[in-house]
Amino acid sequence: MYLLLAFIILPLLEIAMFIQVGGLIGLWPTLALVLITAFAGTVLLRVQGFAVLQRARASLARNEMPVTEVFDGFCLVIAGGLLILPGFVTDTLGLLLFVPPLRAALRRLIFQRMSRQAEMRIFVDGVEVPGRAQRPPPPGVIEGDFREVDAETPAIDTDADGPPADSRWRPSADHPPKR
Repeated sequence: MYLLLAFIILPLLEIAMFIQVGGLIGLWPTLALVLITAFAGTVLLRVQGFAVLQRARASLARNEMPVTEVFDGFCLVIAGGLLILPGFVTDTLGLLLFVPPLRAALRRLIFQRMSRQAEMRIFVDGVEVPGRAQRPPPPGVIEGDFREVDAETPAIDTDADGPPADSRWRPSADHPPKR
């Protein structure tokens, strides 16, 4: 639905802006302005794109996920595409995506919206970090803990009642102990 509206409304806005700007400054300066913004878009994309690529490489060298850099790179690709398209509305949107503080605000907004829609449970050293209430897992999903077993770790007696002595498992109303 949004895409359909964009394909209908955006060209109408661009035509209206061309008529307004062309009436103010004339045909040739309007066309020159469109060409200058396209050229500026390619230059900005190249400069900021290489900077984002360097930051992504540095993040990967530190064994960190370059989430911010990937988002910034995506925004820069969109911004470059918008600036190459002829039109003043798309040029304005493209230039706004080249501004790092605006990209950061957009990133925060999108990540907050995604985190509200996603459910995530975070555990640190086997203890759940408190957060908002979570729904129970969907049918067929079994939650559990694991521990690595190697030749030096003694085997667990599966016939014994209850969990092993070093286990963090505690019976609950949902999972009573087997008798």
